[in-house]
Amino acid sequence: MAQLPIELILVRQLASGLAVPVFVVDSAGDLLYLNEAAEGLLGLRFDELGDVAFAEWTTAFTPRTPDGRRTEASELPLVVALRERRPVHGPLNIVGRDGVSRSIQVTAIPLVGTHSELLGGIALFWEQPE
Repeated sequence: MAQLPIELILVRQLASGLAVPVFVVDSAGDLLYLNEAAEGLLGLRFDELGDVAFAEWTTAFTPRTPDGRRTEASELPLVVALRERRPVHGPLNIVGRDGVSRSIQVTAIPLVGTHSELLGGIALFWEQPE
C-alpha cells in the first residue's frame, strides 16, 4: 500500500478521537477509515473490513432519500463533496450491517492538499432522533 499524504494521516488521527461517526476516503473514494462511533451506527467493525472500494461502500448500506427513493452513488454527500470540491450536507436513510434502518444527517467535506490537489474527503454523520 502506498504511503498516505500526511494530511490524510492527521485526519484519520483526528477522526479516531471524535465522538461523532466519521468516514474518511481517499481521492478515488475508497474507504480509508471509519471511527468507533461510525462502527456502532453502521453495525460493523473497521478492523474486520479490509479494503473497501468506492463501488462497495456506496451501495453497502442501501442508501435512500427520506422519501424512500434509492440514492445513486453520485448523489451521496461524500461523493458530491469529492466531485465538486465543496462541503455538502443532507439527510439520508441507511440500513446498517446489523439490519437496522436509520435516518441520518451527513456533512461531507473535501480534503485538499497544499497544492490544491484533491486528497480525499471526510463525512461526519449522526442519527436523526425520531
